[in-house]
Amino acid sequence: MDLLPATTRRVALHTDPSVNERIRLQTAANIEAFRDAPPEVVRARLRELDREWDIERAIEANASLVALGGLALGTFVNRRFLLLPAAVMAFLLQHALQGWCPPVPVLRRLGFRTQSEIEEERRALRKAG
Repeated sequence: MDLLPATTRRVALHTDPSVNERIRLQTAANIEAFRDAPPEVVRARLRELDREWDIERAIEANASLVALGGLALGTFVNRRFLLLPAAVMAFLLQHALQGWCPPVPVLRRLGFRTQSEIEEERRALRKAG
């Protein structure tokens, strides 16, 4: 496994294969469900896909919330809580470089997809519509 995998593959490489397969099957089912749908239904689905949070956005929001919480706790409760934002930033860097950080397995199991996985569905629906 590459130390610094390609951006488009890094999350999938660090996700359990069964989770990747479940996400792939769900994407295929989504495409099939809308393949013969009327154009206005396909356009509505494309708008939903435009609003879908990819895993990167979810991780950024998660990291920001935890870091801000750690800063608040470190300021008002105990300085030791300042270690929390430091750990979050280290994990965020690890995610940027390798595609893994502690929330990735949880978020993937919850069904968060990568931007390329979302785009795959979007491209297929545009071809069908």
